[in-house]
Amino acid sequence: MKRLIQRGLMFGNLIRVDSPALIERYNRALKALTGRTTGLTDFHIDISGYSYEVGEELGDHLYLNPNGVNRLFIILTTEQKTAPLLNAKFSTSRGILKQFIEENKAKLFALTARDAVSGELDNSVFDASSPARLFDIRTITVNADTTQSHVKNARALADRIERFRTEDDAWFDDALIAEMIELARTTGDVTRQPIDLARPTYTQDNFWTAHFGGLYVFRDVAEPGVIAVGDKHALGVMPIASTLDFGDRNGIAAFLEVNALVEPIIKARGVDGAAILRQKMDFILIDAATSAGIEIDGMDPRALHRLAQRMGADLPEEFLKLNQLVRWALNGGKWPRIASDDASYFYTLRARPDHPDRDLINMLLSELSPLDIRQLFICHKQAFYDAYARWPDAKKEYVAEFLHRDYAANKAGAREALFGGEEPRARPVTPPPKEDIIDLVGPWGAVRR
Repeated sequence: MKRLIQRGLMFGNLIRVDSPALIERYNRALKALTGRTTGLTDFHIDISGYSYEVGEELGDHLYLNPNGVNRLFIILTTEQKTAPLLNAKFSTSRGILKQFIEENKAKLFALTARDAVSGELDNSVFDASSPARLFDIRTITVNADTTQSHVKNARALADRIERFRTEDDAWFDDALIAEMIELARTTGDVTRQPIDLARPTYTQDNFWTAHFGGLYVFRDVAEPGVIAVGDKHALGVMPIASTLDFGDRNGIAAFLEVNALVEPIIKARGVDGAAILRQKMDFILIDAATSAGIEIDGMDPRALHRLAQRMGADLPEEFLKLNQLVRWALNGGKWPRIASDDASYFYTLRARPDHPDRDLINMLLSELSPLDIRQLFICHKQAFYDAYARWPDAKKEYVAEFLHRDYAANKAGAREALFGGEEPRARPVTPPPKEDIIDLVGPWGAVRR
């Protein structure tokens, strides 16, 4: 992994924590959440406040993610919103945390100037002891406060201010006034500078989870289903219409088609489909060459073309089928038919760019086409790192250098060219309309019959 770390492709964009004040705040939050503290004088944290170094020190890399559900978080700075989420157990967690920080940026900036903000992504499920339990997760609510309960106290003060304004005898209630004064010592004037954090709730109908070897759950589609990375029979009875695994290539292809989740890259609007497929061919070629122990002369197109010529009859089937598509795109002729059980089939697809679960679908496609190292790295970091550890050194060097040179230099541009559209946002639950008493009976009360 040293090549990746040196090129900023692993543990990149983490937030360094090295000041005594920030470490003291982190420890207060960590103590409140887990009952433990760190003795480290510097470490790095991700968007949730998790630190690999602290995990090593504690001997527990799930110290902010007990049982892999209801992720805890510690926010020391709003800059964490740009950091990755390490040890992710659900695909929705980072998007929810990022959106929460963005939507409460001003309040969090004020609160983290004095204290750490900590909390939980609450999904009301406390264990994932069986695959069926995952289907009890419907929504995620963000609960957050400082270690000194600034938010809780601000809510209490706002409640007492409302009582003071509306109750007839509040001006003479010495106990109420004393409570307001005491709460205001810690919160300040909440009428001028509100510090209450919202408790947003987000839907989690379609998601990936690392539990049980990896599962893709799709409930908010026309024909719901779950797709397992491992053996579907090991999951037992699932409370959903369709259960597939990666061995059911035809079934997965039909599922993606009937739910209108994907489109052929070569026919996608606004992209150079032939160029994208040619790049995938290069990745497949490099894998075949390095696996066979054939030396790679260079990374430029001419060197890779010579490498393909040298391999000749040993070129893999995926390479040849994608080449047929590229020839069709450039020269026309008969449309090359690629069946869904063909090894190259999922390399030809991408998620529809306007779909709200675009990133989840591309994540699934990256696991179904693992030789496309760029898509695997972008869409599914953990699967990429697991695969990288098994590669020969020649492939590791090529991949690390390619990602550093061609992807890291323009990440946003690469994502736009490959997948299109803006990054989808977490979907909030729409609250039911409030039934205000005035709306129900009018300003003069109920009409008597």
